[in-house]
Amino acid sequence: MLSFLAPPAPPRSIDLAAEAIALSIRWFGLVVGWLLVAVGAQSRDPAALYAILSLGLGFTAFNTVFYLRGRLFLRDWPLLISAMEALFIGLLCHYDTGLDSPFRFYYLLSLICCAMRHSPRVTFLTFGLDCLSYGSLALADPPADADLSPFLLTLAILVWVTWAAGALARLLKRTGDELRQLNDALQENQSLLESRISDRTKQLEESQAQVLHQEKMAAFGLLAAGIAHEVGNPLTGISGVVQMLERRDLDDYTREKLTLVTGELSRIQKILRELILFSRPASEERGRLDVRDVLEEALGIAKYYKGGKNRQLSWSVTGELPPIQGVRDQLVQVVFNLVLNAIDATGKGGKIEVTAECDAGMLAIAVTDDGQGIPPDIQAKLFRPYFTTKRHGTGLGLFVIRRIAEAHGGTVEVNSIVGEGATFRVVLPTGHLAPGENVPHRGRHRVAFDQPPVRPAYGDPFTGR
Repeated sequence: MLSFLAPPAPPRSIDLAAEAIALSIRWFGLVVGWLLVAVGAQSRDPAALYAILSLGLGFTAFNTVFYLRGRLFLRDWPLLISAMEALFIGLLCHYDTGLDSPFRFYYLLSLICCAMRHSPRVTFLTFGLDCLSYGSLALADPPADADLSPFLLTLAILVWVTWAAGALARLLKRTGDELRQLNDALQENQSLLESRISDRTKQLEESQAQVLHQEKMAAFGLLAAGIAHEVGNPLTGISGVVQMLERRDLDDYTREKLTLVTGELSRIQKILRELILFSRPASEERGRLDVRDVLEEALGIAKYYKGGKNRQLSWSVTGELPPIQGVRDQLVQVVFNLVLNAIDATGKGGKIEVTAECDAGMLAIAVTDDGQGIPPDIQAKLFRPYFTTKRHGTGLGLFVIRRIAEAHGGTVEVNSIVGEGATFRVVLPTGHLAPGENVPHRGRHRVAFDQPPVRPAYGDPFTGR
């Protein structure tokens, strides 16, 4: 598109303000001109003066319409306006009383309006046009007494007004530019302050959410430990009674049933041990971890979650995985929470797959379900604190998962298609890199997973077979 076909840029507010002042001066000059012609008795041709003033009235009215629409009339042709004004004033003086006409002071108004709206160069050129107009008037209609003092005095006043108006206009424009710069700096600082306040507010909300989650986990741990203790005492007594009965001479049927009771008691005690293990205070000690152990512990806890037995859980590890550096309890919590979310997202008979693979020094743990999937607008909010789509959810699970992954130098990503399920991937550095590769730091690198996840054969979810 050619530049001359492009729409003109809108005028600045300061240009519109200067135009408003110029229009006020013009309207004032027209009103005064009509009064001078009406009360003046020495005018040479009042009818011609009324006609010239009517032309000025039409021009000013047209200019006013442009201004009311937020535009500037003949914006790119300031000298044309100056020339028309010089001709207009010269004709008024000619048909009035000549060089000593009161209309000669309109040259001053023209210079003041020009200085407010345009550059010093345009103002000095306008001064030249006014001098040319007034000089032409002196040549066409010289004074009868050959007294040129009014002419020379008017020229001196025009020079003085041109200098004074130009200096004042430059001062005002420079002050306006400085004020605009200060205003821009103030707006920039305001935006920066708002951004910092927003960041601090977000950090505060995340810290509050973290504390709330820790309090909930602590309360759950106390409750689980209390239940395990209270249930463990009668179980110990029952186990002792069963052992005493097994020492007696029993028939095969009774011994078979007691063996079955002993097995169930052992199963209950194993559940209690796992519950106590899960409810103990989380350790912050970092160490080298085997991903298989993390998956087994997390799935061993998740199998007792409501609905877990009605889902087809499977897990698979691709190849030999190197150990990772991290906090065991935290990584178990990450996998555990993702599996619980997958259970909640699927119905009875739903399939949940947990996979782990290593590529280029990065370990990816993926939890895939075949539920209803997550809409895109919900995906953008998943990791915000307190955001949840569950009826009784707290909105802290995924938020905590992301915080833990980032604390380990990794990331959490979600890939979901509505109606086809969802996959959550936790990507962590292993510390075993190929030559020339670097472990990505938080906020600097994301690992993209566009390929579909590996789907292992469904087997026992807790043995891997």
